[in-house]
Amino acid sequence: MTTTVVMVHGIRTSASMWRSQVAHLHERGVRTVALDLPGHGTRMDETFTLDGAFATIDAAVRAAAEEGRVLLVGHSMGGLLSIDYVGAEDRPPVDAFIAASCTAIPRGIGLATYRALARGFNRLPGRGSLISEWVLDRTLPTETRDDFGAGGYAYDMQDVALRSLSVLDLLAALRRIDVPTWFINGQYDQLRVNEKLFVSLVPHSELVVVPRTTHLVTAMRPQVFNALLDLALATMDADAG
Repeated sequence: MTTTVVMVHGIRTSASMWRSQVAHLHERGVRTVALDLPGHGTRMDETFTLDGAFATIDAAVRAAAEEGRVLLVGHSMGGLLSIDYVGAEDRPPVDAFIAASCTAIPRGIGLATYRALARGFNRLPGRGSLISEWVLDRTLPTETRDDFGAGGYAYDMQDVALRSLSVLDLLAALRRIDVPTWFINGQYDQLRVNEKLFVSLVPHSELVVVPRTTHLVTAMRPQVFNALLDLALATMDADAG
């Protein structure tokens, strides 16, 4: 049976962040869809809204489900949105789920601090791009170094998107997820704070912590992340068998 991997990027970046994963899956003959959320990548001229983001994810998932099984993969903001989507009361046609770098509840002082830092960076010359590029140069391998920025950076949508995440009821959504689920975090990821809670609420879930890795686990350790994609696909095949 055909399996499609639908990938949802994080805040400020775009579908280009998945280039290593798309190439890996293409070599395996696995169909992939790396989408751009409103206000990001090829849709930079749009305004980010939750309704628009969920409509984008849903359209990609339902189109893929017409061909067979669906593995939904989300990173950071894309992971938080995907948690809410997979755990909706009206269950979507998702057969397995990977949530990367997104085990934190986006509310309270944590979200306020993140938004303040983002606004502070936006006030710097070049919106802090020199600092961002310096960090990426020193943390990402050559083969994925350009992936996060290849589709452009959605600076204008960052605070809009962060503010919108506070209305998500992730705890209720997590309790409703009933498909094989993997929570994948880098060892040094700042969003690990609620990882044990997230895993405890999803009965068919596993937590994978990648050593010596930051929030950008897909790009910092592409071979490891690609192997975890293979694990999810193998699990889906075994369950189907």
